[in-house]
Amino acid sequence: MPNYTFVVNGKTVTVDAPADLPMLWALRDKLKVRGPKYGCGINVCKACTSHLDGEAFNPCVTPVSECAGREVTTIEGLADGDELHPVQEAWLEQDVAQCGYCQPGQIMAAVALLKKTKNPTDAEIDAIQNVCRCGTYFRIREAIKSAAAKM
Repeated sequence: MPNYTFVVNGKTVTVDAPADLPMLWALRDKLKVRGPKYGCGINVCKACTSHLDGEAFNPCVTPVSECAGREVTTIEGLADGDELHPVQEAWLEQDVAQCGYCQPGQIMAAVALLKKTKNPTDAEIDAIQNVCRCGTYFRIREAIKSAAAKM
């Protein structure tokens, strides 16, 4: 099998994997990065949302070969040491999580949105397609607005 080298959460890593292995499995099984969750495997639920070169992407449908030489950031790499990212802080302040399964992907999608849009409208926030089976969408929206105000 070929080797693929890329950066995950600031650290250069190399994995031995088939070219078509979904990046989610390289992260979870080979690198033990557990933040991105498996929900559907077909880019619908977006529980695995992470960042590839600073843009939101879904590693469940992205082959490891497409990530070679690039930078992957997961929820584990979002905080700066002990200092949480403003979106993570807002999530806690707004008590967003219920079961918590989708929250890493939700947070990573929110961070990507706020990188592009400093003061998103309700419609722009609602356009985030990450699924929350607990239905915390109102609190998600409030957390994104709170984080935007702080950023």
